[in-house]
Amino acid sequence: MPLQNQPAGSTREQLSIIDTLITQPFPEGKGDMKTELGWGGAGFHIAILRATQDFWGDRTPGDSEAALQELEVELTAVAAVLSKRWGDPTTVDLWPYLGLDDPDYPDTEPVPEPLFSLCGLAVSMLAWRIPSTDRWLGLMIGQVDTEFPFELLASVGEEASFPR
Repeated sequence: MPLQNQPAGSTREQLSIIDTLITQPFPEGKGDMKTELGWGGAGFHIAILRATQDFWGDRTPGDSEAALQELEVELTAVAAVLSKRWGDPTTVDLWPYLGLDDPDYPDTEPVPEPLFSLCGLAVSMLAWRIPSTDRWLGLMIGQVDTEFPFELLASVGEEASFPR
């Protein structure tokens, strides 16, 4: 299944976007804002590194699985380079940040960004603390809903929002 809407066509380009996110100032102001690479807000950036086709209408069985497998290969390639830079990532379960039926994450405690946005898109992510900065990087595959494209996403957040 060919990938579409490709902001980055290679691992090198994806790493370049990640490097830009790490050093780019966070948007100021309240609420989410569209940025050149995706969207962001106070204390975070999120960028779509790659996206598959969408899955509206008739489709051949297995289309979504094939598209997901292609993105998993790309995620593995990018993660390998990042692991050489910063060591092994932490695997973060994003489900608890939805605040559903989990006494450790009560609904009364606001979920910081980018975790609030990411938990609605992905089940888990790989995360690295970025040395010599007060930031962390998350890498994941997400999907808004079954008809929408799968997306290879990179997020950068402030150290204070690093997943527990």
